[in-house]
Amino acid sequence: MTKALVIGGGIAGCATAIALQAVGYEPVVYEAYPAGGDDAGAFLTVMGNGMAALRSLDAHRPVIAGSYPAASVEIYDAGGRLLETRGISDENGAGPRTLLRSTLYRALQGEAVSRGVRIEHGRRLVHAGMIAGGGVRATFADGSSAAGDILVGADGIHSAARTLIDPDAPRPRYTGQAVVYGYASGVPAPTAPDAYHMIFGSRAFFGYTAAPDGRTWWFARIPGPQAGPSTITAARWRERALLAFADDASPAAAVIRATGDDVTGGDSYDVPTTPIWHRGSMVLAGDAAHAASPAAAQGASMALEDAVALARCLHEQADAAAAFAAYEAIRREPTEQTVAASARMSRSTRPGDAAAAGQP
Repeated sequence: MTKALVIGGGIAGCATAIALQAVGYEPVVYEAYPAGGDDAGAFLTVMGNGMAALRSLDAHRPVIAGSYPAASVEIYDAGGRLLETRGISDENGAGPRTLLRSTLYRALQGEAVSRGVRIEHGRRLVHAGMIAGGGVRATFADGSSAAGDILVGADGIHSAARTLIDPDAPRPRYTGQAVVYGYASGVPAPTAPDAYHMIFGSRAFFGYTAAPDGRTWWFARIPGPQAGPSTITAARWRERALLAFADDASPAAAVIRATGDDVTGGDSYDVPTTPIWHRGSMVLAGDAAHAASPAAAQGASMALEDAVALARCLHEQADAAAAFAAYEAIRREPTEQTVAASARMSRSTRPGDAAAAGQP
């Protein structure tokens, strides 16, 4: 059986392992973190295209079980005036699903393990190279190594695999914004249970929704200088978010005031383009290949689509080189377009812009 070394045990890595196993590969996932990089505190939305990818892998059920849907987006200005309501369900009544990032990690990791995929934790990639006669060998920070027929770099926006494939690969770019996530007690602002509420504030962008757990989940995209490696406390992130909306008449400030210490934040980055996606027996997937700012809410969904497309190309093509070329031909243009669109959304201050549909 053809062995695949999958670097990264997050969304892209686990989905890729599931997809590769379905077409006859033996994937092994190598995760740098001892217990998985849970990105505690953040949440995300899996959009319709991402859910379709999960359904094609028959891996959608645990994600649905750990998430909640929305049928519409309500768009407001800084004064709290409702400007527009948009339906976001498809023709079958299915729409985006919102969940904690850590919940999505656990759901996909659990699904992979239940199918017999091995996940090895504490294995941080430091080197990878071709083996004479074919294949690839990966070396990890603990001194161990592993050999396989192919290596998939699915290790996120700060990918080690990206620079091993191309030492001149671009570094992640700061988007000019921090993203703050919080969870307010109860429902401190008007809300519909099946809607996202998006507010173009005078200084920043805010979104919130009523979750089934009885809290209000919210995020804020706040322009400003880089905070750098996160040493900012929850109280300071909450204060920064409140200051951004203090002069607005929208519900944003009320939601933030109802929030205690359940707040997290960090700088937002993207990778506009990665010139080289594959070399020899190594290829990139997910944020390692194309990282978007959170505005378009497509990071997870693009990674899920990558997993399906890569597995299909490997199944259909005679060799890995041809499969990787076919995969890049399918995925490069749409992902780069989405990254560019998300960057425009992040910069927009106009309620009429497509940015209003942006999710975390």
